[in-house]
Amino acid sequence: MPTLSNFTQFEGRYWDTAAIRNALDYQGVKAPHTGQPYSEAMLLGLSGGITFGYFTFHYKGYDPQVNLLTRNTFDPMEMIFNRLKIPRDLRRSASASKGRQHLIEALEAGYAPVASPDMWLLPYNALPYDEGMWGGMPLVIYGYEPEKGEAYISDRSRVPLTVSAEDLDKARARIKKERHRLLLLGAPDEGMLDEAIRQGIADCLKLMTEKPPKGSAKNFGLRALAHWAEMLEKTGRGSWAKEYPTGRPLLAALTSAYTFLGPAFGKTVQAERDVYADFLDEAAQVTGVTALSDVAAAYRVAGEAWAGLLDSLLPSDAPMLGEARDAIDSRTKLFIESGAARIDEIIAHRDRLDALKTQSESDFPLSEAEIADLRAGIRDQVLRVRDAEEAAVMALKDCDV
Repeated sequence: MPTLSNFTQFEGRYWDTAAIRNALDYQGVKAPHTGQPYSEAMLLGLSGGITFGYFTFHYKGYDPQVNLLTRNTFDPMEMIFNRLKIPRDLRRSASASKGRQHLIEALEAGYAPVASPDMWLLPYNALPYDEGMWGGMPLVIYGYEPEKGEAYISDRSRVPLTVSAEDLDKARARIKKERHRLLLLGAPDEGMLDEAIRQGIADCLKLMTEKPPKGSAKNFGLRALAHWAEMLEKTGRGSWAKEYPTGRPLLAALTSAYTFLGPAFGKTVQAERDVYADFLDEAAQVTGVTALSDVAAAYRVAGEAWAGLLDSLLPSDAPMLGEARDAIDSRTKLFIESGAARIDEIIAHRDRLDALKTQSESDFPLSEAEIADLRAGIRDQVLRVRDAEEAAVMALKDCDV
């Protein structure tokens, strides 16, 4: 049974761009302007780049959640494929045996196939099974050995991940629209890179300054940052003071926001503004628009503001909040550096965070005044981010790419 020989592609950090980057790299694809594998920064830029989205969710039976988007989520993989004219062979089947056959054939042909199995059923993610929760996130399968009972995966960690062939089969079968789905990628059209960069930058500007393709304008871009700041200041419906006043709701809001904004969700501590700056430096080289390198500097300044915002959500010196932050950061670092090799420690950090949430129901260590100060501090950082983002966006717009 097949395993790709000499597979060493474990560089990518965010699902969409990581899977494409690692698959193309293994298959020998090089970027024309560097002679090196396409960088994740370049793929981020081509996908539509960065934005901001602010969403809150309150489902019965679950903790409230603050979901912060930092990159384009409107079909980013399709944007990359279409703009670079990457040939792709989509294989899908409702049959488990046919799905296994497709995977084996792809590996035997030398492809690094991209799949989107349910993340809840992959044990290395340490997500307790929940019938109501599922999510298919892109990754590369580089080995499938059912006779050994093993499959090998490249998925955000810096090291190989091994799961049982049975677990992979179940994860590939759980989500109806992703059932046994495989994507086999060909080589990009090098001549499309310049135009693809320009289209990606145009998308980024639209996402930050115009009405989004779907959803409310107040939830995206610069307006979303202003809206979040307003929700941190006011006391009415939708405000943090009303929805997350103290205890478990507040801790859940803070930890979910911290998770979605930072490395726990495949991002940098600078909300990927540093990565986008790297893209702009590459874009300047390809397009000849040298001013893009100056704009990159503005995005690095914005990245520092985002790092401050991330820090303000769970201050390391705040009782309980600092411990929650450590649990999230420790779990994330262990996975990135060690994969599933230290899964018991990863689960222990997960359980520690759950225990803190339970404790917060009856013993939350911050007073009303301290919580008000916390919200005010977060709001100040949100406004700093908004100012820095507006300056960077306007500089990018002025380039007239």
